[in-house]
Amino acid sequence: MIAVRDLPAVNATLNGTAAILLIWGRVLIARQKIQQHRKVMLAAFAVSVAFLICYLIYHAQVGSVPYRKTGPLRIVYFGILITHTILAASVPVLAIITLRRALKGHFAAHRKIARWTFPIWLYVSITGVIVYLMLYQL
Repeated sequence: MIAVRDLPAVNATLNGTAAILLIWGRVLIARQKIQQHRKVMLAAFAVSVAFLICYLIYHAQVGSVPYRKTGPLRIVYFGILITHTILAASVPVLAIITLRRALKGHFAAHRKIARWTFPIWLYVSITGVIVYLMLYQL
């Protein structure tokens, strides 16, 4: 069983996994491997849902974790955290809309929103790992 104290590392792992899956999915669709793309993107969505559940459980138990470093690193941390947080709020909505359009076969509409969803979702996944490293490992 995973302890609450272990959830930040689990969350970072889930974010990193989502980032890898997103990139893999993008490569697959560029190569027109549609069925593999679909499977990988559904996996990315599932991993992100697992992340969100773990994130909510952790913060419901622990609350907010303050950043204790000072100096320029603090400015960098908060710059990343602010952009990460603002964009993270949009990812569930964008991902659901993008996924729904694809599953319904509305591929033109899917591609149109995926152009926005992909970079935002990828940025949030990567910066999630960076926030974890800066908050818990530095």
